[in-house]
Amino acid sequence: MTIPLRIGIAGLGTVGAGVVQLLAENRDLISRRAGRPIEIVAVNARDRAKGRGVDLSPYRWQDDAAAMAQADDIDVVVELIGGADGLAVALARKSLAAGKGFVTANKAMVAHHGAELATAAEKAGAALKYEAAVAGGIPVIKALGGGAAANEIVSLFGILNGTCNYILTEMETKGAPFADVLKDAQALGYAEADPTFDIDGIDAAHKLAILASLAFGTALDFDHVETRGIREIEKVDIERAAALGYRVRLVGEARLIDGRLVQRVHPVLVPLAHPLAKVTGSLNAVVADGNFVGRLTFEGAGAGAGPTASAVVADLIDIARGETAPAFGIPAASLKRVETGDHEDSIGRSYLRVAVADEPGVLADLTAILRDCGVSIASLIQRGEAGDDEVFIAIITHETKLSQTADAVRRMGALSSVLTPPMRLDILS
Repeated sequence: MTIPLRIGIAGLGTVGAGVVQLLAENRDLISRRAGRPIEIVAVNARDRAKGRGVDLSPYRWQDDAAAMAQADDIDVVVELIGGADGLAVALARKSLAAGKGFVTANKAMVAHHGAELATAAEKAGAALKYEAAVAGGIPVIKALGGGAAANEIVSLFGILNGTCNYILTEMETKGAPFADVLKDAQALGYAEADPTFDIDGIDAAHKLAILASLAFGTALDFDHVETRGIREIEKVDIERAAALGYRVRLVGEARLIDGRLVQRVHPVLVPLAHPLAKVTGSLNAVVADGNFVGRLTFEGAGAGAGPTASAVVADLIDIARGETAPAFGIPAASLKRVETGDHEDSIGRSYLRVAVADEPGVLADLTAILRDCGVSIASLIQRGEAGDDEVFIAIITHETKLSQTADAVRRMGALSSVLTPPMRLDILS
């Protein structure tokens, strides 16, 4: 008789309920692919009485999630609680110390504690899996750690937060301001009541730090991800970008430049012909450039019960097959510690939006600053209606060192004719 893989699930929110449903509905298929059954033994959540749309009666209710780590009849603990610290990381530590496999969708915990947990997993000979932590149902962790493992990854970038992508897409299609679209997204459940983690880029930064470690074989370094969200994006930026042949997207980028790791999450202008320009709504996408395989593009649903549950169960199938490879593709002790790079040292083009008073000589002042900073103009749009006190000027620069463009923006902001701090968005190449 084939011995089943016995699991305990801590956390029965949208994803946890989705895992229960998927394991029930696709039971036979999953057993065939795993080589043995995967059975839920115990479940845990804060509110036992809450309705979740799935039948939990066959499973033991575990009031204390940490007890799963010690239970003799549980082989793998699935953590779907969330949060970088607290109960989630305590459960991870106890599970791995007990030699149990551990599967999580918790990107914050992996970004902050991944190296420690990977070391513990290797010491115990246990599996640590986190496919669902990045890009939902897109199997990018397996692709980078497995299928593309023979390649040196040159660069990696992507749209890693569906909430931000939904908001920017709605601003494009409806011509609505950021604040109005955010309210709609909250009403529809795309954004949380407190959307800070999403719209300020923190969620995407967690995911980028994980992907960068996996792609480049470097130590996790979430603290040095340069992070900027989309709060400052205005309707005029969306309109000017479209007029100039671009779309605005929140993009996470990571690359090694002269041996230094540059990680940034920023809103950028994406050319219409670029793969990321076509990623709309709440979809996610990841693009990796390998030195032998070339460009790999992954796109799909980055969140939701179905896609995320699919990633969790895929990890369980790997464990059922006996796969216990290092969590970040190579042993934790071999992850390289590299210096932090500054993207301002690189060469690129930028979009500048400057709100100025409608008075003579303003444009000449702006172009003089760009000239003095060594920044050349590729295109410029100046639009204002007769009688307006404020005129928006949109500028696309030629390639130059980004620190020079940053200097020009600082100087522009000091002009009395500039009414609000100038906006700079770099252009994705």
